[in-house]
Amino acid sequence: MPRIYITTSLETNSEITIEGSAANHIGRVLRLKSGDEITLFNGKGGEYSATLTSIERQIIHAQVGEFNPRESESPLQITLAQGISRGERMDYTLQKSVELGVNRIIPLITERCGVKLDEKRLTKRLLHWQGVIISACEQCGRNRIPEIQPITSLAHWLGENHAETQSFVLHHRATHSLHQLAPPSGPISLLIGPEGGLSENEIECASQNGFQGIQFGPRILRTETASIAALAALQTHWGDLR
Repeated sequence: MPRIYITTSLETNSEITIEGSAANHIGRVLRLKSGDEITLFNGKGGEYSATLTSIERQIIHAQVGEFNPRESESPLQITLAQGISRGERMDYTLQKSVELGVNRIIPLITERCGVKLDEKRLTKRLLHWQGVIISACEQCGRNRIPEIQPITSLAHWLGENHAETQSFVLHHRATHSLHQLAPPSGPISLLIGPEGGLSENEIECASQNGFQGIQFGPRILRTETASIAALAALQTHWGDLR
């Protein structure tokens, strides 16, 4: 059954109007018709069954049915601080990180970041990434939308307070692997570089700010592989993939 995210309030036995990209997805992409059933969620927890009552060109009406409190959130609170990669690689990283239960994403400008964005393109890119995240939630069954923060520099983000998190930086020169570490007692921050990786200076700065270096085997992973492998390992060791 199609799952659709909307930003409006939802209440059992109410009739709602769906507009914008959600309406376009229902009418033009999925080609649903009046009488078809969908699932709606608004990111505030749980989901609702709904039946389409009328479909116009840009506006769709639906009757909201029963509320289902079902949740699929991970017990781990993970922030992924990701060095920005080019085009589809970044989209892929965001999509799969949502599927793997990340709670918050920080897009980072690093020394070796090959993406140059002016203010207008920054705003456009953030909106695009937000759409990728929402689509991933619709597909994977999550009812809460992970937060994506504004693009910032690695130095600025490292300067924030990370005292209450267990923080990791992934790089192939690290001497510790995940299974050697104690389970986290609170939120987790995971720092991963862009295509060119993190520089020695950036790794050292992360270490000075309390980040534990970890590595995954003898092979050097591409940035999109590293994020997925690290999140899957975290969820397998301490989360809900066990």
